[in-house]
Amino acid sequence: MHDLRRGAVPAALRYPAGDLVVVSGLPGSGKSTLIKRCAGAPVVDSQRTRRRYQDRLPGWVPYALYRPLVRLSHYRGLRRALLAGGPLVVHDCGTLPWVRSWLARSAARQGRGLHLILLDASAAEARQGQRARGRTVSAYAFARHRRATADLRSRLTGAAAFALGGLASAVLLDRPGALELRTIEFR
Repeated sequence: MHDLRRGAVPAALRYPAGDLVVVSGLPGSGKSTLIKRCAGAPVVDSQRTRRRYQDRLPGWVPYALYRPLVRLSHYRGLRRALLAGGPLVVHDCGTLPWVRSWLARSAARQGRGLHLILLDASAAEARQGQRARGRTVSAYAFARHRRATADLRSRLTGAAAFALGGLASAVLLDRPGALELRTIEFR
């Protein structure tokens, strides 16, 4: 585990060709921004799937109504991307540990490594990020995300750091460090 919080962050994070990188953290922590700016590989981001549905539906349709379709489409697209092989960057909301387990099993079957980048933003920073993007998460959902992210962070920094199963590496970044990072490369 590489803890790059409050430290020098390299301009690039480099991973073996064909591996998977999962970017996780609180809503508003900067996952999508980091991925958009740095990913040097195909990306699977649930927010892109959500926007596709949002653009097709009338504005008065609440997200809660079409959320199951977004999730189904997202996981189908993720499965296709996994089966296609090659490097892949995945946006992970972090509240569903089964997703990381599935990715770890898939990567292992294909002889690929699974790497985690956890954006460790405070709740206040994440809320500010949500306001900046104009889309906030309910208090209930945010509390779930906070618990899941805290659990993931403690498991990464604890004595059994790789008890998360299947991780080839993990990087812990704070928001300032995420802004310093320039690229996620695969070689």
